[in-house]
Order: sequence, then structure tokens, then C-alpha cells
Amino acid sequence: MTADIVTKHVANGDRPLPALAGDPATARRVLLTMWTIRLFEEAVDQLFARGLMHGTMHLSIGQEAVATGACLALGPSDYITSTHRGHGHCIAKGAVPDRMMAELLAKRTGYCRGRGGSMHIADVATGNLGANGIVAGGVPIAAGAGLAVQLRGGDEVALSFFGDGAVNEGAWHEGVNLAAIWSLPVVFVCENNHYGMSMPVGRASKTPLAERAAGYGIPAVTVDGNNVQEVFAAVTVAVSRARSGAGPSFVEATTYRWKGHSKSDKNLYRTREEIEDWRERDPIVRFEKAAEAARTLTTAEIEQCRAQARESVRSAVQTASAAPDADPAELAEAVYAT
Repeated sequence: MTADIVTKHVANGDRPLPALAGDPATARRVLLTMWTIRLFEEAVDQLFARGLMHGTMHLSIGQEAVATGACLALGPSDYITSTHRGHGHCIAKGAVPDRMMAELLAKRTGYCRGRGGSMHIADVATGNLGANGIVAGGVPIAAGAGLAVQLRGGDEVALSFFGDGAVNEGAWHEGVNLAAIWSLPVVFVCENNHYGMSMPVGRASKTPLAERAAGYGIPAVTVDGNNVQEVFAAVTVAVSRARSGAGPSFVEATTYRWKGHSKSDKNLYRTREEIEDWRERDPIVRFEKAAEAARTLTTAEIEQCRAQARESVRSAVQTASAAPDADPAELAEAVYAT
């Protein structure tokens, strides 16, 4: 049976978590982060369509609440491991949009000097240990980071983002098992967007994904991944548990990607009606309504957040486009020891 860590948190008499939409400064921060992720990815989509960006890319438009809520529960020194769909994670953990855009445009000023691109972006300074082109590849890396923290007696937490398709990979099971038996300070966050490429999650898994955690003796909870408050609450409890030495937890956030798996996806496996139904559950609009209802943000202040995010992304595109290209002659630097 799936253990509900949020229910346990309340039952233990802990102080209730504050409503994100109830504080003006926090509400602005949450909204600005989600709009920055959304507009950054829309810009990336346009750049690819115009032939100005190469390789491939995977967008998380529609999933902004998961990255934002989860990273808001972390401290500056905590770690994350990301996925091939990781722009939102990177931004939510504190990355600067212009260096991110430079990385995707293969510029020397990018976080990985233009070598990583969309699928392998990292920002170690903010604790982002890297996106990963291998499904479930970040899970054992998070377990390794958690082990390092434990061995040196630190109090940092490692949070691993992964998709629903990752839970059937061997690396996922190995990483979760090691974290469980060694009580490592790791939080496993599943962004269940209902499709592993074109495979519906119901055809790939017989049971609800969060129930997988029971096999490893760790608590789990399923939350509405389009509700940033629910994500924040669940991850906050899981982070607290990990930081206290009690070991890992599993948080399944159900959400949906509006775009295809990658830029070449023609979306032939799902209907327009399904996509439109999820678009009506837009996590950003949902939070805007909550902030307005709480009277913490006015309509004008909400528009200011959108405008600030829009200007940040526009500036990132301009700055990155003008930056020098990555030099192929430097490709082997920082790869092999000398």
C-alpha cells in the first residue's frame, strides 16, 4: 500500500506549510519562475522551427508546476539530477536564462561551453548535476550524490527528477534500492506526464507508479503535478525526512506535456481533445487565479510577472545569439586527464 507522506506530516503535528499564493513575495517568485520556464521553452521551440538551433530538444510546456514546486522546497546547497526534458528543472534551481540559451545555441558562453546542448545541460554552481539523455540515468547519480553527503556528514539533499518511462529501467530500480537500504538523503520525483515517448503509462505499468516504492520500503505519495502548492508540500515533507536521516521518499506528480516527445513527434498517438483538456488545466493560470483569490497579486502585478519573464527570455535570446560559437578545437578539453 502506498504511504501518504503528506498525511503523516500532518498527523505528526508538524506546522502546516504556508500557502504559496498567500504571500506576495513568494507568489511573485513562483509565478515568475513558471512563466520564465514557459516562455524560455516557447522561444526554444521557435528557434528550432526557424533552423537557428540544431540537434534535438524535449519541451516540458504544461509541466512547469513540478519543477517550480519541487525546487522551491530545496535549499541553495541541495542537488538535483535532471532528465532529457530538463530546461524547467535548470531554471527552477536558479540557472541564468542567457547562459542556458547560449548552451542550447552551442555558444562558448553556455553552461557547458556549448558542448552539452539541450539534453545535457548542467549548472553545478546551483546544484544541478546535469540533464541526462539516458532514461533513468540521473537516478543512480542522485543516489551517488546522497552517498557522498552521507559519508562526509553533510545535511544536503539530492532530488532526482525522472519521467514515468524511467520506472521500468534497471538503473531506476538499482538507484532507488541503494538509496533505500543505505537510508540516503534522496528524494525521487516522478513527473508522470502519462507517456513514455508514445507509450501510455497504463500500458507500461500494471499498478500505480507510486506503489513501486513499497517494494523498497520507502514512503510515497501521488499529487496533482499541475498544482504547484501540492508539489511543494509533498516535496517539502520528503526533503525534511531525507535531511533528518530517515532516508528517501517517492513523490509522483501527475502532469502532462502539451508538446510531443521531441521536435520530431507528430503526436499521432493522442487526440486533440485530450491535449486540449489538459491545456485547460494550465498550472500557471491555476496559480494566477489562486493568487488573485488570495488577494496577494493584482491583475496588474500578474502581468508584470509575465512581462518580466518575457523580457528575460528575449534578452537571453539576443545575448546568446551574439555570443561566440563553441570552438571545435577545444572539444577534448576537460574530457581526458593529462
